[in-house]
Amino acid sequence: MVSRSFFKSGHTPTLLSAFLYFDLSFMTWVLLGPLGVAIAKDFGLTPAQKGFMVAVPVLSGAILRLGAGLLVDHIGPKKTGLIGQLIVLLGLAVAWFLGVHSYHQVLALGVVLGVAGASFAVALPLASRWYPPEHQGLALGIAGAGNSGTALAALFAPGLAQVFGWQNVIGLAALPLAIAFVVYLVFAKDAPNRPPPKSFAEYMSVLKTRDAWWLMGLYSVTFGGFVGLSSSLTIYFNSEYGMPAVQAGFFTAACVFAGSFLRPVGGGLADRFGGVRTLSVVYVLAALGLALASFQQSSPWLALALIMFAMMALGAGNGAVFQLAPQRFGKEIGVVTGLVGMTGGIGGFYLASSLGWAKQVTGSYQIGLLAFAALALMALAGLAGVKARWRRTWPELAGAALRL
Repeated sequence: MVSRSFFKSGHTPTLLSAFLYFDLSFMTWVLLGPLGVAIAKDFGLTPAQKGFMVAVPVLSGAILRLGAGLLVDHIGPKKTGLIGQLIVLLGLAVAWFLGVHSYHQVLALGVVLGVAGASFAVALPLASRWYPPEHQGLALGIAGAGNSGTALAALFAPGLAQVFGWQNVIGLAALPLAIAFVVYLVFAKDAPNRPPPKSFAEYMSVLKTRDAWWLMGLYSVTFGGFVGLSSSLTIYFNSEYGMPAVQAGFFTAACVFAGSFLRPVGGGLADRFGGVRTLSVVYVLAALGLALASFQQSSPWLALALIMFAMMALGAGNGAVFQLAPQRFGKEIGVVTGLVGMTGGIGGFYLASSLGWAKQVTGSYQIGLLAFAALALMALAGLAGVKARWRRTWPELAGAALRL
């Protein structure tokens, strides 16, 4: 799947720097999820409050991705990434130094953590612009595999919170981020073919294109499902199966690693077989996994297997969507990445908050999971309706043969 031409055609230090920046930013973005059990105990939160708490950083990151995408096209991805990393480092330092003393302050911290989530709109264009169309799926899959950072948070945050207290974990998170900042500063480079800056109206003109809205909708399901579950699973396993926070974090990390590993695989499969074909399979498998997981299993290990299955499908779907996006919007990839990433985050906000609401109202997460499975089937139906037009018109717009 990885050829010599892939390494010759791009810039490997930038690709790896983008991955590290994205990885540790995502670790920080979902930090409240793995810390959620400890935070909820300190502040006596209801299931709905817990769901909203882990959903706020997702929504904040979703909204900020649009601004990050605009800055990427205007000042370049490297400068945009440096600014974002400094804001997050400062926010973590202030929160640790002053302390977090109420549920509302937790929500305020969640808004700041959303800046880390906006890294998606920076890291992907930074990598994408170095690679030709035939390697976009794999390049963006590797950079996008940085969403495995959510697993790092799930692995280490609950255990560190037991030893040092959850508030000190906020300060400790700044240490790996500082290392990533230095690596990014030294090794990341903007591609020489960066398009010239455009006006805001020109940026937003992409919203007049139906294809942009379709990509946004498709990604709201694949990435929305991935990040929504990543943020919620520690609380889910603790609530449904009475697991200690550390063990629930390990289960969450296993699910996240599975989904993250499949992102570059999904991008590579899309390069080979086409993004439309890959996504069609992905939505069926994701809907099946989520529907089965909605019925509380007798064993947490069976629940783990079903959720891992769904996360693997969603992870592959993330890679497949971003095999399609640069083929259609190569010149506007910065703002399109921001827009598509924004709706992906909104999907995650919906899933995380709806799971908490479902648990509080019905005593079960089933309705929330089944509703998202239905959204995956709706995305499949929409994709089936547009694929013929895409295969006919996209090569004409690109002036080249495309793998759809």
